[in-house]
Amino acid sequence: MTAAIDTMLATARRRLHRLTPAQAHRAVLDGALLVDIRPAAQRRAEGGVPGALVVERNVLEWRFDPTCPARLPQATGPDVPVVILCSEGYTSSLAAASLQELGLYRATDVIGGYRAWRAAGLPVD
Repeated sequence: MTAAIDTMLATARRRLHRLTPAQAHRAVLDGALLVDIRPAAQRRAEGGVPGALVVERNVLEWRFDPTCPARLPQATGPDVPVVILCSEGYTSSLAAASLQELGLYRATDVIGGYRAWRAAGLPVD
């Protein structure tokens, strides 16, 4: 029997064009928004990515819904390329799928999350 969260995760990932850390870095260099959704304690313990926009998971949809008064200035419409980063690439898949449900069709995440980003030798602080 498959756990419900495993089914949710698999369903979310089928809709995403997930990026390796190197592909995500390239996307950021090309103008995509890298959004770190890890809690503050995780960011303190693990480090961060220079230039990443920090939006904790519990407010992500409100900050990126272009119709929401609480949206970020970067949430200009459905074609904004958003790359979500969590610690290991699980929560980020669910978050990216949720943004796609809001209409941000270019939302995706980083395979392996921050840990894979750091292991790939990409910029961290």
